Amino acid sequence: MAALPHHRPKQLSLGPLEREILQIIWELDTVTVKDVHDRILADPDRELAYTSVTTVLNRLTNKGWLACDKQGRSFTWRPLVSREQAKALHSYEQLNQFLAVSNPDVVAAFADSLDQTSVEQLEAIAAKLRAVRQAREAE
Repeated sequence: MAALPHHRPKQLSLGPLEREILQIIWELDTVTVKDVHDRILADPDRELAYTSVTTVLNRLTNKGWLACDKQGRSFTWRPLVSREQAKALHSYEQLNQFLAVSNPDVVAAFADSLDQTSVEQLEAIAAKLRAVRQAREAE
C-alpha cells in the first residue's frame, strides 16, 4: 500500500458520483469536462447533464482531491492524490476510528476473530511500528 500523501484532501468523504468521476480521472490522468461526460454517457443506460459533471469537478477541487488548470479558454483537471494514496488515507481514517473506540473488549473481540493471514499481517505491522519507535527514540 502507498504511503500517506503529503497533500491530504480537506474533506475525505465522497458521494457516489464524486467517487465515479474520481475513478475516471485516475484512469485518464488529466481530463476535461467533455472527457468525463463522454465516459459516463458511454453507458447507454446513463443520463447526466454536462453541467453536473462541471459541478462535481469543481466540488472535488474544493475538497482538495483535484487541481484545476486553465489552458487558454478551457479547463483541465488532474488528481492531487493517487488511487493508492486514497486507499492509504481511507485505511488510516478507518484505523483512527477503530482506535477511537478505545474499548479493550472491542479490540479483544476483533483480535479473536482474526484468521492466520490477518495475524501474519498484524505481526508485520507490529514489526514496522517497533522499527519506527526505535528510530524515533534514537533521534
